[in-house]
Amino acid sequence: MNVPVAIDVRAVSKRFGELEVLRDVDLRVEPGRIVALLGSSGCGKTTLLRTIAGLERPDAGEVRVGDRLLSAAARDVHVPPEKRRVGMVFQDWALFPHLTVAQNVGYGLPRAERRGPRVAAALHMVGLDGLGDRQPATMSGGQQQRVALARALAPQPGVLLLDEPFSNLDSTLRVQVRTEVHELLADLGVTTVFVTHDQEEAFVLGDEVAVMQAGGIVQQARPAELYARPATPWVATFVGDANLVVGDGRGDHAVTPVGDVALDVSEAGGSARGPVEVVLRAEQLRLDPLGAATADAGRGVPATVQLIEYYGHDTVYLVRPDGAEPVRARAAATPRFGRGDRVLLTYEGPPAVVFPAPDRTAVAEAEAPMADDDDGADRRSRSRRLPAVAEAEAPVADDDDGADRRSRSRRLPAAAGRPLDAR
Repeated sequence: MNVPVAIDVRAVSKRFGELEVLRDVDLRVEPGRIVALLGSSGCGKTTLLRTIAGLERPDAGEVRVGDRLLSAAARDVHVPPEKRRVGMVFQDWALFPHLTVAQNVGYGLPRAERRGPRVAAALHMVGLDGLGDRQPATMSGGQQQRVALARALAPQPGVLLLDEPFSNLDSTLRVQVRTEVHELLADLGVTTVFVTHDQEEAFVLGDEVAVMQAGGIVQQARPAELYARPATPWVATFVGDANLVVGDGRGDHAVTPVGDVALDVSEAGGSARGPVEVVLRAEQLRLDPLGAATADAGRGVPATVQLIEYYGHDTVYLVRPDGAEPVRARAAATPRFGRGDRVLLTYEGPPAVVFPAPDRTAVAEAEAPMADDDDGADRRSRSRRLPAVAEAEAPVADDDDGADRRSRSRRLPAAAGRPLDAR
């Protein structure tokens, strides 16, 4: 395998006719790292991947891999895909049905090497030794996926691109193959970008996750940072089970429907006052029987259990605080409460991330990108905005020049209601 190289995408934009698919995108992938491009359907993530591969020409900006300039619209530079030394695995794997497994794997190699040791080495890497003479149609979905991966790796690329590589597999096989691919990529140390709409997949495989919305990258960071410190309200709800609760900011805390909540005001000038939105993760809300003599009873609020979702490893409750909108609370246990039970609802997490409350007029005009979500998305990550604000998911707070540059978080303007083509 070649020495891993960095990927640098700078201010890339792309239109298809009147449709703006990418707008001013910046993406940096360090050598040997795995970055997940995470976003809902139509956000432009596949178009960005195809632009890095050379299958699309950007209208503005440039793409570099290592020290090579591969695309630069202003200089009319566009290196063809086959000369970029970039491997790509397509969503449908794109295997040639009339060729054997070995012939598929060797397709991108020079003719003299298509029957040589490089094909055998690629098949060995993905655990398909001795299956080179098989036809793709005789293999399982997981095996076909590994053939496509072997074909991408056989030319020893410095960069590997994967477009929704596990989406065509059933749920059980998807987890198994995902683990195998993760181990392989970690061992090889190849610089990798993969596209997914599945937050769990992005967090498991990605050293970093770049969240895309409306044709741009809203935030790029390590999974733990992304989860704990989302750059916008939309990111907060997209990457986990989060409640956006309206409150009244009073400096370092807010009065909310779930009681007083301490705030992380490091990005808010040390104080948050007036109408705010507070991010409360479902696992940070605790339920106790109402009336129980608990030490935290003074901090909790009375609420009613409306719905119970049991997942085996945990339970999610839809709970309505008295006089407020419902929130989701997650407990790592079998159900303790039933529908209609009265409970004490308490926030027990760290100081919460806070955003200014949205401008209702601006929100009503903003795009709701999750409306066209894929059926395969994790249902539990489809979080609630409390209260509902015209289904808007666009970022509403002004960016802070002092934001941590390591997370390369960016805020985007509203997309004027236009859907984006994720070709």
